[in-house]
Amino acid sequence: MTGTPRPASTDGWIGALARTARIDAQPGRIFPVVIDELAAAHGDAPALIGADETLSHADLAARQNRYARWALARGFARGDTVALLMRNRPDYLAIWLGLTRAGLRVALLNTNLRAEGLAHCIGVAAPRLVIAETGLGDALHGALPHLDPAPAILWQGPGATPSLAEAAAGLDGAPLRVDEAPPLTLRDEALLIYTSGTTGLPKAARVSHHRIMSWTHWFAGLIDPTPADRMYDCLPLYHSVGGVVAPGSTLLGGGAVVIREKFSARTFWADVAQSGATLFQYIGELCRYLAAAPPDPLERAHRLRLCTGNGLRPEVWEAFQARFAIPRVLEFYAATEGTLSLYNVEGRVGAVGRVPPFMARRSPALIVRHDHATGLPLRDAEGYCIPAGLDEPGELLGRLSTRAEYSFEGYTSAAESDRKVLRDVLAPGDAWMRTGDLMRRDAQGYFYFVDRIGDTFRWKGENVATTEVAEALSRCAGVREAAVYGVAVPGTDGRAGMAALVTGPGFDVARLYAELAERLPPYARPLFLRLCPELGHTETFKQTKAGLVAEGFDPALTPDPLYVAHDGAYRRLDAETVARIRAGTVRL
Repeated sequence: MTGTPRPASTDGWIGALARTARIDAQPGRIFPVVIDELAAAHGDAPALIGADETLSHADLAARQNRYARWALARGFARGDTVALLMRNRPDYLAIWLGLTRAGLRVALLNTNLRAEGLAHCIGVAAPRLVIAETGLGDALHGALPHLDPAPAILWQGPGATPSLAEAAAGLDGAPLRVDEAPPLTLRDEALLIYTSGTTGLPKAARVSHHRIMSWTHWFAGLIDPTPADRMYDCLPLYHSVGGVVAPGSTLLGGGAVVIREKFSARTFWADVAQSGATLFQYIGELCRYLAAAPPDPLERAHRLRLCTGNGLRPEVWEAFQARFAIPRVLEFYAATEGTLSLYNVEGRVGAVGRVPPFMARRSPALIVRHDHATGLPLRDAEGYCIPAGLDEPGELLGRLSTRAEYSFEGYTSAAESDRKVLRDVLAPGDAWMRTGDLMRRDAQGYFYFVDRIGDTFRWKGENVATTEVAEALSRCAGVREAAVYGVAVPGTDGRAGMAALVTGPGFDVARLYAELAERLPPYARPLFLRLCPELGHTETFKQTKAGLVAEGFDPALTPDPLYVAHDGAYRRLDAETVARIRAGTVRL
C-alpha cells in the first residue's frame, strides 16, 4: 500500500522557517550536539540502517563521541583536516560527526576517483590523515605516487590492524564535556564537499557547521519527519544531499535512514518495500531509470509518502508519480556551495521551485540576461546586469549578504571562489553568486531549469538548450536516454547539434526525423546522431559529455553508428561524407 499524503504548500514553508529560526540563537549548538540530544530522546530506536549493521540513535551518538575523543587524544587541533575515503555505510556518518565534534574539518572523498583525480582532491584538502576503507586500498595506493608529501593513512574495515574502530573502542561514548572539546561555533568549518567535476577537476567547497544545521533543519521542516519515517538513501554519502540533507533531516524527526551503497533499479522496489521506507531521496535520473524499467510486482507495494530530490524532468515526473502511485513529489534546486535554494513544495510539475512573497527579501533570486558569446551576463550602457523578462532564459543569481545562510563560504581555491562572485549587478558594490545555470521564471513565480551554461550552444543564430532537445528525444519511440551537445563544423558559425542515443525496442532512425520535426524547430533538431550502447555518468548520474564532444562526428574515432540529417532524413555517416562536410560541399 502507498503512504498517506501530508499537507504541502504553506505548511512546508512555515515548518522550514520554524525549524531554522532558532539556529543563530545558539551559536555553540552544532549538529553533533544535536545527535546527542536525539539519542537522549529516542534511545534504542533505529537511526541508521545499513546492509551490515544498524545503529540506534544512542549507538550513533556513542560512536561519534568515541571518535571525537580518539581525535582529541591523538593530538589533532581545531581546524586540522582529515580526509575520509569510504563507501556508504552507517559508520561513515559516525566518523565525520565525531571528527567535526572535535573541531576537525573532514574532506569527503569521492570513492569513484582514481590516480591523478583522487590525488587532486586529496591535495587541495591537504589533510594530516586519510581514513580509508580497506576495500578501497587499491584506489588510494594508486593516488599516492601523485602526492608529495603523501599523507598518513589509517584504515577502517576488515583486515585493518589497528583500525580506527579498534583505536576508539575503549573510549567513553558519553557526550563530550565542555572542558574536553574545543569551543566550536556555527561559523567553524566542518566539511569539504567536492563538486562533481563535469567541467574540469573537482573543486572543494567549504561547508560550515551553520550550513549543516541550516540544510538539515530546513529540509526537516519541509518533509516533516516523525519517528515512524524511514528515508531510503542510495545517493553517495560524500555529497551534500545524500550525506547531509537526507540523513540529517530524517534523524531530526527521530526517524531512521536506510543506507544503501548504490542504486539498483532491479532490486529497488523489493528493498523499499522490505525496509518500510516512507521517504526516498532521488536524483532525477534514478526516477527515469525506474520509469523505463520493466514492470515489478512490488512497484506499488510500498509505504512511500514522499519522494524528494532534484533534476526530475517533466516528461519523467508524471509517468513516475502515476505508475508507482507516489503521493507527493518535492523537487528542489540547490548547490553545495550555493547561497540560493528553490523549493517546489506545491508539486508544480517541471518546476524546480519558487521564492514565495514572504521570503523574497530574505532569499532574493534574480535571472539576468546571458551573453552566449562570452559566457557572462549581459551589461547595459551603465554597466549593470539586465534582468530577464518573464519566461526569458537567463543566468540565475543569488544575492550575497552578511547573514550566515546567504554568505558564500567558497572553495579551498581563492581564485575559484572569486570566479563565482558577480559584482555591481544592480547597484554599485552589490554582490551576487553565479549559479552557472540558465533558468526561466513564469508569471506565477515558478522557476524552470533550462540548461547549464556551457551546455547551451548557438546554431543558425539561435540559442539551443540541450535539455529541451533531450526532453524531445526522450519522448520519441525507442529512445531510452539522450545526451545532447554542440560540435564544431568547419566553415560554419556556432556549433551544430549532436545527440548520443541509447535505444531499445521500437526505435526507428527513419521515423525519428519525422518525430523531431513535429517537436522541435529546425535549428534545434540534432544535425548528427550517435547510437551508443550506454552513456557515461558521474557518481551523481550527471551525463559526462566531454569525450562525446571531443570525438564529434568522426567515424574514425568511434565504432558507434553515426548519422547526419540530410535531405529530410537521418542518413548513415561514413568517412567520405565527413570529408565532404569538412570541405563544405555538403549543405547542412
